[in-house]
Amino acid sequence: MMKQRFLLFILMFAALGAAVDAQVARDSSLLLPKEKLKVWQNAKFGMFIHWGLYSIQGRGEWAMFNERQDIDEYAKLKDQFTAEKFNADEWVKIAAEAGCKYMVLTAKHHDGFALFDSKAGGFNSMMSPAKKDFIKEYTLACQKMGMLTGIYYSPLDWRYPGFFFPTMYRRNAEEMKQQTYTQVRELMSNYGNIDILWYDGGEDSWLGHGGLETGKNGWQKRPADKPYTGAFTWDPVKLNRMVRSLQSSIVINPRSGWMGDFDTHEVRIREKDIRKDLPWEYCTMIAGVWGWQTRGTVMPLDSCIRTLAGVVCRGGNMLLNVGPNAKGEIEPAQVARLREIGAWLKVNGESVYGTEEGPFEYSRSWGGSTKTDKNVYLHITRMPEGGLLVLPPALTKKIRSVVALASGKKVKFKQTKEEIRFEGLDKISYVSDLVLKIGF
Repeated sequence: MMKQRFLLFILMFAALGAAVDAQVARDSSLLLPKEKLKVWQNAKFGMFIHWGLYSIQGRGEWAMFNERQDIDEYAKLKDQFTAEKFNADEWVKIAAEAGCKYMVLTAKHHDGFALFDSKAGGFNSMMSPAKKDFIKEYTLACQKMGMLTGIYYSPLDWRYPGFFFPTMYRRNAEEMKQQTYTQVRELMSNYGNIDILWYDGGEDSWLGHGGLETGKNGWQKRPADKPYTGAFTWDPVKLNRMVRSLQSSIVINPRSGWMGDFDTHEVRIREKDIRKDLPWEYCTMIAGVWGWQTRGTVMPLDSCIRTLAGVVCRGGNMLLNVGPNAKGEIEPAQVARLREIGAWLKVNGESVYGTEEGPFEYSRSWGGSTKTDKNVYLHITRMPEGGLLVLPPALTKKIRSVVALASGKKVKFKQTKEEIRFEGLDKISYVSDLVLKIGF
């Protein structure tokens, strides 16, 4: 029986999903003014980077937890962390070539290893053979090249029993909390202007990875609609008030337990949760993994472009992840794909950057639209039958011209009170997404 209960204990933790609705602290006084938030919204496309000790093992950023690795044995990986090929300027250059306007790098993931010089935690890159503050080099490179600078930080830390059982190990949980406050303060104080703070795992629902409980039915996961309600709290409003005092224009995501300036959709876009009044971002992986793994397969170019188009047509931003290897190199196949995305954006970027959701609702059957003050852009990600696209009369202005953005070729159209028709689309050459520019 004990063996069965232990197995159930393990299986429950392993089966926990990332998408759990948390008890959210809603304090709108901390929200960034809309005009400041626009800088991030207009950027539209960013690069996410997961990199740390887990890159040495090559089994993903969750390997320590999923494999129940002894924390002391895992800590020894820092002695192998030489990162001899790390070059922050090269990373930012690759992001710029991909057409990215912002970046987010993991300063500390759930394993507790920090990529920066910290007085808290006793587990950081200055203690490795590399002896580098990677966040310092990364932020300097971003700022030098005009890239919006983002930092990922996980309050969650698997080295602390207090994360798993915050009531039982209250003092330990408070030590973890103090580490979070100290390290977030360091990140917000020591690296100049930071544009984005991307938390992960700081919501109450994450405590104990969903909370293992025992009751009349034995061991069970805490129900998703019942987040942790014990004495311990991250005090997310207090934490982010400190952040605002140090970085007044920073954009903050919602994964600290505070409501955040924007919503996040990870891997899967939750259509029902897209709100017209709330900016949002979709994060996904270029090679099917976050942290570097040997099994990663690069996403086809068509998928990259069409996913980006689908996000911006619904008013969102897209954060595309790469996972450098332990040496600090982004794999050549990923770099090649990123440059292909950049080539497409170089031609079609005006239909992406600085746009809003367009007047024609996104549909998987054909695509969607974006708009600026002057133009509307159609993103045709699936060619309609016979090259004829018929849309509802969603425009209040009379169309003067329609051209294929990439080639400048004129497109035949007919606008009536009942519909708008675009003809001969299958005769136009394009890559992944045919973008039409509508002028008035």
